Amino acid sequence: MNESELGTSTSEDYTNTSSYSYDETDYKDDSCNKTNVVQFGAAVTPIVFTIVIVFSCVGNTLVIWVLMKYENLKSLTNTFLLNLALSDLIFTFGLPFWAYYYMYGWTFGDPACKTVNFVFYTGYYSSIIFLTVLTVHRYVAVVYPMSVVISKKSVHCYVISAVIWSISLCAAVPQAKFNTVIENDEKIRYCDFDRQVNWKLMGTYLQNSFFLVAFTIIAFCYSQILGRLLRSNSHTRNKTVRLILCIVVVFFLGWGPYNVAIFLDSLISWGISPFNECNVSITVDYLMYISRMVAFSHCCLNPVFYVFVGIKFRNHLKKMLWTVCKKGREPQNRHSRLIYSNGEEISMY
Repeated sequence: MNESELGTSTSEDYTNTSSYSYDETDYKDDSCNKTNVVQFGAAVTPIVFTIVIVFSCVGNTLVIWVLMKYENLKSLTNTFLLNLALSDLIFTFGLPFWAYYYMYGWTFGDPACKTVNFVFYTGYYSSIIFLTVLTVHRYVAVVYPMSVVISKKSVHCYVISAVIWSISLCAAVPQAKFNTVIENDEKIRYCDFDRQVNWKLMGTYLQNSFFLVAFTIIAFCYSQILGRLLRSNSHTRNKTVRLILCIVVVFFLGWGPYNVAIFLDSLISWGISPFNECNVSITVDYLMYISRMVAFSHCCLNPVFYVFVGIKFRNHLKKMLWTVCKKGREPQNRHSRLIYSNGEEISMY
């Protein structure tokens, strides 16, 4: 999907790669020197990914621990939050490999290439789907609080989750099947589509489609939630409104530029002018590196925007820390919350 280069000085040494991409362009002009682009990616990306890995592992692990210890996992909201955290952890699993890849190329062998791609993209697609489904569930809870969807039993939680994971696994299959280890003239190894440009482009447009559908649904749902909250007299309205705006803006600013970048990169594969010009290709490469780092950071931001800012979660976290530190009895959990007709909470704010 995107294209980047590892340790080479001219564009002709590069090979096409996948979406987190370490790909290469097919230019034959030796004057198109991308050494600076490669050095930038090799120096900055591993640092950023390391920070993201730490915060994602800590944040999502805490989310899972709190949900399992203090929450009712038979509710749709908590089930989706739990699966979202699991998806983000699975997504995070691939980041150490890509960070190493930027510096040294792929040295883990072909089975690892296929496995890492499969696991990574399973986490990627499942994270976006659970994020979208969670948004739809919140929309129904706020706009149609008496809807039958709110009172689903635990079996429905498991069925919906199983369907989402099945879709994610199927969407990630091409990454496992068609990615392989290839070697260029400089003996540098890549984990990439083995010159299967059609599959590479299919992966790009599949990601673009997931983003467009998810963003459209999320933007619509939160606009409706926002409208409902603005008409309410809740004392927590202003805080909730700000949170909703942050969620939508961060989602768009995080994944929007990245999806634009991989789409522009696909135009290079098609050989469309002026994207087959060297200076344009270099600009797209820089955009790829920067937008990828921002987009992949979203896995450590989800706990912040969807759980950590919630009064309920903070109180649970205080309880847990209070218990661990043994500083006395647990503090009383005081917070305002909205309740469904069947007793299930609709807000973590």
